[in-house]
Amino acid sequence: MTRIAAVHGVLAPHRHAQHEITDMVARACLPEGTDRRVLDRLHQSSRVRSRHMALPLDAYEKLDGFGAANDAFITGATELGTTAVRGALHAAGLRPEDVDLLIFTSVTGIAAPSVDARVAGRLGMRPDVKRLPLFGLGCAGGAAGLARMHDYLLGHPDQVAVLLSVELCSLTFQRGDSSMANLIATALFGDGAGAIVACGPDHAAAERGLPGPTVVDTRSKLYPDTGYVMGWNIKSSGFQVVLDPCVPDLVRRHLAADVTGFLADHGLKPKDVAAWVCHPGGPKVLEAVAEALGLPHDALGVTWRHLADVGNLSSSSVVHVLRDTLAGDPPAPGTPGLLMAMGPGFGCELVLLRW
Repeated sequence: MTRIAAVHGVLAPHRHAQHEITDMVARACLPEGTDRRVLDRLHQSSRVRSRHMALPLDAYEKLDGFGAANDAFITGATELGTTAVRGALHAAGLRPEDVDLLIFTSVTGIAAPSVDARVAGRLGMRPDVKRLPLFGLGCAGGAAGLARMHDYLLGHPDQVAVLLSVELCSLTFQRGDSSMANLIATALFGDGAGAIVACGPDHAAAERGLPGPTVVDTRSKLYPDTGYVMGWNIKSSGFQVVLDPCVPDLVRRHLAADVTGFLADHGLKPKDVAAWVCHPGGPKVLEAVAEALGLPHDALGVTWRHLADVGNLSSSSVVHVLRDTLAGDPPAPGTPGLLMAMGPGFGCELVLLRW
């Protein structure tokens, strides 16, 4: 089975308390003289205390259109991505030239050459390293990227693969847009990156007794006629968020059957899962997950703490939650864990782990 050798997370350089970001959003997104009580209520109820952002707060009001925001994305994503991959490789005891496959996922900017190519060059990876940039998976990208990395290593059991996720969500906030979707996005999303190093069972690193879990199996679910629920409208000003309020209802409707069916194929039930590595979404989504799966109060504790400390990092969040799960009190050897995230499609990605 695929062995997770190391997980490393990094955050954007500018950290701010939630109320500071709320004030910036009020200036940048609300028409002058608008009553800001709805904005204040949304930000206060998000359960987010602080976030990290790619730029100083006063720079967001000065960004001149999509081009300027995307230029900032390329610069910031390359810097954070290089730091994340370097840290993960160091933790795994591997070198950049050991990497056979580099997967990159993001939904908050575009680049050609892609960010993975820029990171590979900076780190000195081999010229024959295989690259796979993924776009459009949104918050599910971290889980989907891990799943696709596992698929690759099943066919190349003596190789090393790296997943890199970088999301600079703050660069997608729309100035002058007081829509509910934009205000909710400005309440929840932050900036960060994460990297996972994995190796196939025949690679020497897999024999070192690494503390990370193995990937047992993966499953993807795409729900018909839900494309309207989440995603982007591409405007001249950049990525305008699409965020339908029905997301928690979709979680309640679909997640239990998907998770219980997936676990049952491996002779497991939700009560057998020792670690739930769940994307944070937002408070209503997390409450829906816990309700749908009948989870005890503390089952999503790591995810709730992540949301409070840094907000929703889109595809990078589940990588950070996995890192925090490994850094805390990890499950007993041999016990199962489930990593999961949902995103545009609308769909769900599930990864069964074993410690």
